[in-house]
Amino acid sequence: MRELSRLAQRLGIKRPPSSLYFHSQEQAVFYGSQFALLEDDWLTRGHAVATAYFHGKPGLGIKEFDALYERLKMHHDKIARLQVSHSEMRDVILASGIDASKVHMIPIAVNVDFFPLRSEADYRAARQRLAIPDAAFVVGSFQKDGVGWGDGLEPKLIKGPDVFLQTMKRLKSVVPEVHVLLSGPARGYVMKGLRELHIPFTHRLLKNYPDIKELYHACDLYLVTSREEGGPKAVLESMACGVPLVTTRVGQAMDLVRHGENAWMVDSEEVDGLVHWAQWVHSHKGELNPVREAGRATAEANTYAAQLPLWQKFFDGFVTVESK
Repeated sequence: MRELSRLAQRLGIKRPPSSLYFHSQEQAVFYGSQFALLEDDWLTRGHAVATAYFHGKPGLGIKEFDALYERLKMHHDKIARLQVSHSEMRDVILASGIDASKVHMIPIAVNVDFFPLRSEADYRAARQRLAIPDAAFVVGSFQKDGVGWGDGLEPKLIKGPDVFLQTMKRLKSVVPEVHVLLSGPARGYVMKGLRELHIPFTHRLLKNYPDIKELYHACDLYLVTSREEGGPKAVLESMACGVPLVTTRVGQAMDLVRHGENAWMVDSEEVDGLVHWAQWVHSHKGELNPVREAGRATAEANTYAAQLPLWQKFFDGFVTVESK
């Protein structure tokens, strides 16, 4: 939301204090999460409403997702604008009956200033700071994939932590020097599984979001094993840093990844494919520069600044733009 606020400012859109939401009527309000639609408040205040709707496909056995979609079908006439981050969710949203002109596909962007393309010196220095052996093949996974905000021993299965562990088990048999680099809260399920598999790992929790570039810089590969996503942000973050990416066909990866050109993509739960391409990255280190460069170019094409025309179209007619 901070980046979106900056974009709005560049477009001449004045953002009032958030407290006014509770004391005013007929304002233009953008919700950063579609789950705000589950409340009744937005229906009664008379605001013009826009929202992001990144994930939450119905029919996955998740009651909250089903309830959210039913509410969208019931009240989409009261929504003025809706942002989706990828084509699959766009099609799901359009099936609700909402007017297609209200739906705007704008990927979750990346700030490339936070994620510089790493050099060999960056790679070595990051691994040294993390005390990771030089010979290790480091696989990164930085997302929250446990239920709640505690230890995370109960897996959040739409994030695919079970698929991640299956992939690591298989990968270890062909790349014994594999080392997993974790970040994010509630990773207990994955950490417990890695211990049982005798796979070494490093876990770092970071206070400042931009510091995550230090973790990307230490990776040989970034792995996404999710079953359902809005992003994930890691797709563009890893590409920006020049870290080879292997991902399931999920979220905005399905629109941004060109298989074999800027990353590698397999179907959801396809452990064989995840292992195959992870092993390929390991055994073809000298051939990765074209993929790294193409990934960086993809990230640069999807920065917040590059999206300015998309957001201008989104806000046109929804909010008043100050004359300059």
